[in-house]
Amino acid sequence: MTENNTSEGVAQTLQTAHERVHSVNPFMDRESYPTGSLRSYKILTAVSWLLLVVTSIYYTFNAPTEGKHHRGTIWHQNSHHHTPFALNSIITSIYMIVLFILQIGYCWHLYSENEVYVKAAADVGSHFIFNNLLWFGFIHLWCRSHFWLAEMLIIINFFNLSALYFKHSRTPRFIHIPVVSGPLALNYVLLFTVGAAAVNAHSLPARILANIMIWSIMGYGFFFLVAYKDYTMGFNLSVLSASLGVAQFLTHVIAFQWIFAFAIMGVLFVLSVLVGFPGLIGQDPFKRGAVVDEDRERQPLLQEE
Repeated sequence: MTENNTSEGVAQTLQTAHERVHSVNPFMDRESYPTGSLRSYKILTAVSWLLLVVTSIYYTFNAPTEGKHHRGTIWHQNSHHHTPFALNSIITSIYMIVLFILQIGYCWHLYSENEVYVKAAADVGSHFIFNNLLWFGFIHLWCRSHFWLAEMLIIINFFNLSALYFKHSRTPRFIHIPVVSGPLALNYVLLFTVGAAAVNAHSLPARILANIMIWSIMGYGFFFLVAYKDYTMGFNLSVLSASLGVAQFLTHVIAFQWIFAFAIMGVLFVLSVLVGFPGLIGQDPFKRGAVVDEDRERQPLLQEE
């Protein structure tokens, strides 16, 4: 009797501890959000978004004025340390501007009268805020040539956004693109861009390695196209591949990197069109893999608005 009471007491204590952790963990999913939590999300998403946008605009045109390391604007650093993974400033800037504009729409859905939209927006809110803060820190480190620390933040954000994707891969498009797939695609490419700057990848062996690693962009996009039928990831990565190809072509005409980048862009774009518009060919171009469970296979990837 005593042992049973002790076991029940331990189980109840563990359950209580689990509930407390769940209640304070901002990354845990909830059935519903109290008014206080929604108010916090409304404030923090707006503040973190504004902080990132203002910082991005400022350091696009201004370099830091303090510090001992080489300092430069966002795109000065990209061109000054022109590696095999440097990006084109115009294409990438347009990508970021579109992303920022779409994120305004995401923030607006926290104020929606539709409870389904509000919950969907709140579910990804903590990851979105964390992403903005990591990007804020990354820009400061990048512009001050602290490339290894900048790469560390990009790696942390990669895990943050990957966790977000796999938990919420089926969010509505107006949330999925600006908060999930758009930032994740850019973050993945930046793993190579910032890493190449950190190791000063200008030697012949580094360029050969870059010629190999660039194909991981296509493999990454192919995974989401086949496993999740996520054509938004395919389109995002194709745009970033175009940015990479243009930047490499303008600086190293006689090289394989830009050729590979444009090839990856073309393949991902075509596959994304096929996955996104299966009616054009009258059937599903890909058989779904075992990555997606049977129940989810019967449902579309992204909900309609």
